[in-house]
Amino acid sequence: MKTTVITGATSGIGRATALELNRIGFHIVVAGRSRERGASLLSEVADSGGSAEFLQLDLGSFDSVRQAAEDFVERGRVIDVMVNNAGVGMAKGLTVDGFEKHFGTNHLGHFLLNHLLQTAFRAGTRIVTVTSSAHMRVDGIDFNRVNLTRRSMFGLDEYAVSKLANILYSSELARRQSQWSTYAVHPGLVNTKILPRWLRVLRGGRMLTPEQGAATSVLCATDPGLGAESGHYYAKGARAEPSPAAQDPGLASELWARSEQWCGI
Repeated sequence: MKTTVITGATSGIGRATALELNRIGFHIVVAGRSRERGASLLSEVADSGGSAEFLQLDLGSFDSVRQAAEDFVERGRVIDVMVNNAGVGMAKGLTVDGFEKHFGTNHLGHFLLNHLLQTAFRAGTRIVTVTSSAHMRVDGIDFNRVNLTRRSMFGLDEYAVSKLANILYSSELARRQSQWSTYAVHPGLVNTKILPRWLRVLRGGRMLTPEQGAATSVLCATDPGLGAESGHYYAKGARAEPSPAAQDPGLASELWARSEQWCGI
């Protein structure tokens, strides 16, 4: 049985992704902060005849990430699909390690987690990172601001920077590690709690369901035709064109080097 680790699998797109991969036959590792919400998903998977386990993880804490990776590696499982799905939006303040919350959680937490779990990756492992078309709001990363609290309304610019970082990470990982396949996925505008309530009310029925939002992640995780693809951006179930900044190899390389330094790698 193949194994997938899914961050943020206890709600929204992550939960829908987990349930669909369970239906296909994956063993699900539910990586998240809430053991209570994790237990609810594990119960639902078990009721459908599937297999799942919980992994305690707070992506906003390097210590938590390191502990989660250690706990997983000790279990002796191989990861066939890694889904970097968890994310925060409209956050304010800093992570416990002193980084702007969107950047520290959405990018650095996943960067460190994937690095520490790579001993469990096999040749052909797929790494799916959920990003957003919001990355097009910004044209680069101000590295002098990643350790300062947000200054934009609702944190939209900071969120966009973190989503740009997700794409740059995915493409740079593909350049550095050809034995794995990486995909950066835009799920669409999905009705989840990561969006402000006023936007969900305003958009109403014009937003995607979590199940619809999970479709491209599941496609990249499982489609045999994409096995040889790596480092690309996907939206609406197909390969798409990200912003020019997201295709800047120099920026991707700099982000990688700085991320290693910040994470103590």
